[in-house]
Amino acid sequence: MIEVKNVSKSFVIKEKRGFLNSNKSILKAVDDLSIVIKKGEITGLLGINGAGKTTTVKMLATLLEPTEGTILYDGISNKKHVIKNKINMIAGGERMIYWRLTARENLRYFGSLYGLYGKSLNERIKYLLNITGLEDKADIPVEKFSKGMKQRLQIARGLINNPDYIFLDEPTLGLDIQIAKDIRELFKKLAKENNKGILLTTHYMEEVEELCDYIYLMNKGKLIKEGTTTEIINTCSHIKNCKLEDAIMLISKSIA
Repeated sequence: MIEVKNVSKSFVIKEKRGFLNSNKSILKAVDDLSIVIKKGEITGLLGINGAGKTTTVKMLATLLEPTEGTILYDGISNKKHVIKNKINMIAGGERMIYWRLTARENLRYFGSLYGLYGKSLNERIKYLLNITGLEDKADIPVEKFSKGMKQRLQIARGLINNPDYIFLDEPTLGLDIQIAKDIRELFKKLAKENNKGILLTTHYMEEVEELCDYIYLMNKGKLIKEGTTTEIINTCSHIKNCKLEDAIMLISKSIA
């Protein structure tokens, strides 16, 4: 289990005032956040742009250090060299892979960063190419891949170290309906059958309703609501045919 305890993240913002002068201000991107990510479950982290979701994910992935608070990974504090094999991140879009390399070469490179090599790495690559449906495309340069194939490779890359926890940042962004459906099915299997703890950020409410066991809703860096999908929707039960998106908008407006 990952425990985020009273975590905040602040940034110093410099604003120019004339040619030589500048003013400094503090931006609190995440403010006293406490959430839990359990193995075997998919947890949603939702909010409008600027809510603090990406900053939170970057702290969980050890790309940013919290200004305050503690993050525990199965009881272990946030130390990159200790927990790097427990976590990985999968982002939407076409980032985090090398286009001039083949799928196999990408996975071999990223596997080496986690100390994998030889037979164990080759077996891991074979397994990941199989579950992502890229076996027949393994030795083709990524620049020739479709958008959906690139995202499948992103997923394989994010699983190369067999992490206990996976952070998904808009993982189906821009994908067609069938490919997005296949990818969601894979995430469900990873959580339910492989006991992975998954954190999902997305703007697709249908995706949240299909995948998430529990939801945290953020606004302006703060946690403003948490619960199951049903519990969140019930906050607007007085509205006819209220959907998750309607409930989230209603909750966010009441806080603003």
